[in-house]
Amino acid sequence: MKIAIGSDHAGFSLKEKLKKYLIDKGIEVKDFGCYSEQSADYADFAHPVAVAVEKKEFDFGLLMCGSGNGINMAANKHPGIRAALCWNSEIAKLARLHNDANILTLPARFIEEAEAKKCVDVFLSTAFEGGRHEGRVRKISC
Repeated sequence: MKIAIGSDHAGFSLKEKLKKYLIDKGIEVKDFGCYSEQSADYADFAHPVAVAVEKKEFDFGLLMCGSGNGINMAANKHPGIRAALCWNSEIAKLARLHNDANILTLPARFIEEAEAKKCVDVFLSTAFEGGRHEGRVRKISC
């Protein structure tokens, strides 16, 4: 499995922890930045991650900023991207199961590290259910 990961300054600390967590699990990770807690614009990192997932260079993306909203909005501007802002593992599971989300977005300032790891684990291990959800997912793209 290959994961594209990115954050702004507010998500940097959580990104670094999750990157290590994934690598320790044997998952290939490419870090698209940012690389410090110095102020940075979330869109500068959301777009490269979204493009990489859109081109299927990576299986999934993982993004985080302070609230998760800005980086999520930027990623969702890309056709074929279904970024889901999740703050607990149940929502992360449903994002995959019902929405075939391909980018997990986390609110770094509002989620504990342990819950973030649960979100990542369930997101990466849950398959899209398909069925009645397929038509709904197709309607997401304009």
